[in-house]
Amino acid sequence: MSIDDDVALLERVPTLRLLGDTALRVLAIGSEQLEFSRGSVLFRAGDDSDCGFIVMRGSFRISLDDGTGYETTAGTGALIGELALLVAMPRPSTAVAQEFSTVIRITRSVFQRVLESDPAAARRLRDDMATRVSQLASDVMLVGSKLSL
Repeated sequence: MSIDDDVALLERVPTLRLLGDTALRVLAIGSEQLEFSRGSVLFRAGDDSDCGFIVMRGSFRISLDDGTGYETTAGTGALIGELALLVAMPRPSTAVAQEFSTVIRITRSVFQRVLESDPAAARRLRDDMATRVSQLASDVMLVGSKLSL
């Protein structure tokens, strides 16, 4: 794929779209593409995180290893490991390729350099995350109130 193809894919990711074309171009140039065969592990719960992944093709089963049995699928255009782009933390889940899959790997260091070089993009990302956290807090309170009835 060309840099323009990579930028077009990155632009489809809502979180990354906020950064703008120049930042996406830098991310595309500074990233790497990795391929995974069916059943290959992208990462395991508890692994250290230093990057996020955008699924270029294929899909990954994301599962929590907490006994709840929770699973979801991340397909083309999905951003896996969004928080790892901002902070070091253990991976909360395990991601396994469900078919032959390709991802774009964006390291935290490249992502943070992009934010440092474009304060307006960093503010847009901060504002979006603040809105999402606020909505999540409201949702948790609503669920909590319904559970206590």
